[in-house]
Amino acid sequence: MGSTATKVDLSPLPITMRPTSRLVQLLGGLVLFGTSMALMVRAGLGLSPWDVLHEGLATHLGWSFGSVTVLTGGLVLLAWLPLRQRPGIGTVANVVVIAISVDTALALLPPPDPLAARIALLITGIALNALATAVYVGARLGPGPRDGLMTGLHERTGASIRLVRTGIEISVLAAGWSLGGTVGIGTVLFAVAIGPLTQLALPAVAVRGPRRR
Repeated sequence: MGSTATKVDLSPLPITMRPTSRLVQLLGGLVLFGTSMALMVRAGLGLSPWDVLHEGLATHLGWSFGSVTVLTGGLVLLAWLPLRQRPGIGTVANVVVIAISVDTALALLPPPDPLAARIALLITGIALNALATAVYVGARLGPGPRDGLMTGLHERTGASIRLVRTGIEISVLAAGWSLGGTVGIGTVLFAVAIGPLTQLALPAVAVRGPRRR
């Protein structure tokens, strides 16, 4: 007999509601997110599913990696329309803060040589990515394009974050792999672990809105 996961309300709240603490939560989560990406890059054991897709598309289109990232972000934002997702300050901050924090973390973190150290970086990066996602999305100031797809499907279907996120990651991974993107053990581990870990963290950090009557 299975149990239904508790649905977490992640729709944006007015910026006037506890603005200081929520902005701190948003920025802190985004910095942690960028740092987690750097840890996984330095581990060198496989790209995240979305980056596998970006690499595959870049190869086929002849575009730069960054240009493809912008393209997929725009296409994912279009997918928000039928899900009735609303962008917020977090949607814009997602692009800027993560880009700065990942570059900073990469500059400060040298690539490790021992395999054990790389595995430790990978595991830490995946766990930190899940926590960071929960923290910044839980601020309810607007998710980034890809996380907005997750929260939109969660809200509209009632499916758990675990199920929705895992389904998205596996679908994106399959598409990226078919296009020739690089897949490693870290990619597979990220795809299957990120959904359950994010769902586990969300109830503890998500900002509660006014009680609905």
